[in-house]
Amino acid sequence: MTLYQDLSERLKEHIELGFYKPGDKLPSVRQLSHEHGVSISTVQEAYRQLEQEILVEARPKSGYFVMPKQRVDNLPNVSRPPQRPLEVSQWEEVFNLLMIGDNKKGVQLQHAMPDMTTPTLKPLLKTLADLSKQKPELGLGYGDLRGSEELRTQLCRLGVASGCQLHPDDLVVTSGCQEALSVCLRAVTDPGDIIAIESPSFYGSMQAIKAANLKAMEIPTHADTGISLEALELALDQWPIKAILVTPTCNNPLGYTMSDDKKERLYRLAQSYDIAIIEDDIYGDIAYQFPRPRSIKSFDEDGRVLLCSSFSKTVAPGIRVGWIAPGRYRDKVTHIKYVSSSMCPTLPQLAIAQFIRLGGYDKHIRTMRQRYEKQRDHMLSAIKRYLPSNTRVSFPDGGFILWVELDKDIDSMKLVEQCRKEGVGFAPGPLFSATGKYRHCFRINFSEQGMEQRESAIKILASVLLQFKSLS
Repeated sequence: MTLYQDLSERLKEHIELGFYKPGDKLPSVRQLSHEHGVSISTVQEAYRQLEQEILVEARPKSGYFVMPKQRVDNLPNVSRPPQRPLEVSQWEEVFNLLMIGDNKKGVQLQHAMPDMTTPTLKPLLKTLADLSKQKPELGLGYGDLRGSEELRTQLCRLGVASGCQLHPDDLVVTSGCQEALSVCLRAVTDPGDIIAIESPSFYGSMQAIKAANLKAMEIPTHADTGISLEALELALDQWPIKAILVTPTCNNPLGYTMSDDKKERLYRLAQSYDIAIIEDDIYGDIAYQFPRPRSIKSFDEDGRVLLCSSFSKTVAPGIRVGWIAPGRYRDKVTHIKYVSSSMCPTLPQLAIAQFIRLGGYDKHIRTMRQRYEKQRDHMLSAIKRYLPSNTRVSFPDGGFILWVELDKDIDSMKLVEQCRKEGVGFAPGPLFSATGKYRHCFRINFSEQGMEQRESAIKILASVLLQFKSLS
């Protein structure tokens, strides 16, 4: 690492830790040169590096300042779902989306896939290869039904960052977060029960509700502050809701992170109505802020919060390592896990545990947070530049997905068909509702491919939109 890169990394770390806050003036070039014993040109190059990463800005005759946190004034409108419980549909549309293969010539933005090309994953890949070579027998036999104790111990360490004090015996390892959500729904409900959910909501959660023969009560949700607690309380008064399923941190698809105060109020509301909360925290570790936000689970006093997560979004979906902190529902969750899929493969669990223990996971997460935030800003810039001026778009606090809202007369189901012919894929809005709402919306991923490819995809989308306008 060169001198300017080393200095750049130090300044970046100080910004991330909050020593320098958005809008703060940074030390002068001369001051840093004196403090670190480097040349003025080295300091200038370090600042140039931070400018390229959109972390600092140079102001004429004033010096360098931490970039203020970007905001957008054209967030998607507050959702207005039906005010009654409904059965979930849309499976055929979800299945068709899942079955779309990778088009090497196109830009596929429909799946919420992390960047798996990063060098920070090399230690994990090496560990996997070493374990398979040195201890292949570990991958052949049965393991602990609850998951590897070594992994569960490391997960407890990670939980501290979100405010949770967990014991390895409090956790059950699953095959990804999708299984975790499915198991939790079955643990706290009976067929025909009603689940309160955000609207729009992740289509995987929707289909888990459908598979458990439950009904979804969609609650109005704001793209900046999250689920409406007032609307939720009204629904709790009107309907026999059995549980609340939420993604309060780096939400999918809207991207918001609820404040700690609102998370605690949501917990108290569930406590007053004596119902469970299933918390999907799959994106929590890649929140852009440091330290990462607290989970609702961190406020849990009586075990009613079932915390679900996995490494599918932070590391790679093919690892298939997820987990549940099920609180008072531990025994029931363990039994349902046993009868549905028994134990999970051991080798990936041990590899992930070592990745965490040796510090590889923390380094990887720090890198990806910075990369995704930069890529978010680039994608937002491209959307503002090429899509119609009345386009509304989310401003995620973490993760790597955007929710885009178009004119009411645009049908995203038809739009996606045309865009696929041009080599561009995205997830149409109706998949994120129990009844196919949000036809004028869609979700895109900004983690994969390069900036030029992503910008090209937005240009193609804009061109297709113009064709739609000319036909209407």
